[in-house]
Amino acid sequence: MTKTAMEFYHSVLGGELTMTTYKEGGMSQSETDANLIMHSMIVASNGLTLMAGDVPPSTPYTAPTAMAISLSGEDETELRGYWDKLAEGGNIAMPFEKAPWGNTFRMLTDKFGIDWMVNVNAPKA
Repeated sequence: MTKTAMEFYHSVLGGELTMTTYKEGGMSQSETDANLIMHSMIVASNGLTLMAGDVPPSTPYTAPTAMAISLSGEDETELRGYWDKLAEGGNIAMPFEKAPWGNTFRMLTDKFGIDWMVNVNAPKA
C-alpha cells in the first residue's frame, strides 16, 4: 500500500519521490516482503519532507488507532491545493472553517484511510 499511497501523495505535494523495496535494500526475508517498500521519501520543492514504509509480515506491529498527519503554514493557496487533492476519494470530516484560535482549519480522511489536518495560520497582527 505504501507505494500506491506515496505515488498519490507525490501527485499532491510534488517534489522528488524516492522508494526502495526490501529486496533492493537487502532486507527481504521472504518473497512476501521482497516488493514491499522499506523506505520512501518525498521532498517537496518547499522543503516539506514526508517519509513512509511498509511493515513486513515478519515484524510484529499494531497500527495506531488515533493518529493524523498535520500540514500547517502561512500560504493558504498552497495548503488549500494540498487539501483539494488529498480530499479526492476521501471523506471530509471538517470543511474549511475559521477555528476558535483564529486560524483556518480542516480535517479529512484520505482514500487510504489516513487522517489529515490542514491549518492555515492567521495573519499576524
